[in-house]
Amino acid sequence: MKLHKTVPLDTVNLESLGFVWHTDSDKSSYISDELVVINPIEAEAYYEAGNMLYEMFIEAAQYVIDNNLFHEIGIPFNLVEIIKESWENDVHWHLYGRFDLAGGIDGKPIKLLEFNADTPTALFETAIIQWAILKKNGLEETSQFNGLYEALVENFQRLVTLEESVESFYEKYDGWKFLFTSVKGNAEEENTVKLLQHIANEAGYVTEFAYIDEVEFSEEEGIFFEGENYELWFKLIPWEDIALEESDLAMILTDIIKNQKAIIFNPAYTLLFQSKGILKVLWDLYPNHPLLLESSFEPLEGQKQVSKPVFGREGGGVTIIDEQGKELENIPSDYENHKMLYQAYTELPTDSQGFSYQAGVFYAYEACGLGFRKGGKILDNMAKFVGHIVAE
Repeated sequence: MKLHKTVPLDTVNLESLGFVWHTDSDKSSYISDELVVINPIEAEAYYEAGNMLYEMFIEAAQYVIDNNLFHEIGIPFNLVEIIKESWENDVHWHLYGRFDLAGGIDGKPIKLLEFNADTPTALFETAIIQWAILKKNGLEETSQFNGLYEALVENFQRLVTLEESVESFYEKYDGWKFLFTSVKGNAEEENTVKLLQHIANEAGYVTEFAYIDEVEFSEEEGIFFEGENYELWFKLIPWEDIALEESDLAMILTDIIKNQKAIIFNPAYTLLFQSKGILKVLWDLYPNHPLLLESSFEPLEGQKQVSKPVFGREGGGVTIIDEQGKELENIPSDYENHKMLYQAYTELPTDSQGFSYQAGVFYAYEACGLGFRKGGKILDNMAKFVGHIVAE
């Protein structure tokens, strides 16, 4: 693979952009000083793959609902009703998600690893930081598959227009207030939420920010902060965490949706996409599709594979298993308590030092931005973010 060395952004540059999680716990920089070089054909292939996969996920989610497969893919029972409610009404618009993909460079085929559809990370890095790296290094700012920021502005406006065109946004927008929420004490999550709030402001909304423990919820009245009612609520808190750790809140939110007192982003149905269990449904619906890897709830016979919990993050609970069933690598975590999915192994592109690269393609109405993560065979929370540049 081809890499382009850059002059890195220093901590003053990064913090001036609001990016404060620039240094990992071992004191190394989280942002790589290299860019992955891809050509226009490879960029177009990532774009097309993201769009095609999204259509396939829509079909798979409908199949799960029609056949009542919520338990099979690990959906907590106390979210089934709110998932159905959000799926059946167009106002519950999917704001954004990120496909994790193997391949796509050096002639390797693109393969779906999973879809982070509910609370994807690396938004700030993909939308802002890699653009800033190009700018600092005097590189052509348009030489990147990166329209994520602009795509989000438009997709926020589609929450009102509910169609591809956003021209009627200001005509239809009636001052509905948008509350953005994160947990307290996590700078990455808080600043990511505030970036989204900033984008929503640019889209034309009236917005406010609050920590989750400052927000009040009422089945009958809706969502409040400091006595003000908010019709729209963004939370960077995984739905499965709400289901398992805040079961009372899950019930209240279900009633809020049923009573049409607020709209929540990302919608509850994105948990269907987020569950790795849906990879098995995709394989059943699209067997041997070139973008998919064989997936099963049972170990795959005689082939190298990965086992991963249906809900997990940053490689936690992931195990690489060889053709004889021997564990080669594992990242222990509490996520291993979830149901496991077995997915055929595919080699990630590697550089001359042996680091693996995984592509992340953001989707906001269409595929709209690309970034890479670099690390070991299993990408964990010490993986680095690597920007890219498109060049002939």
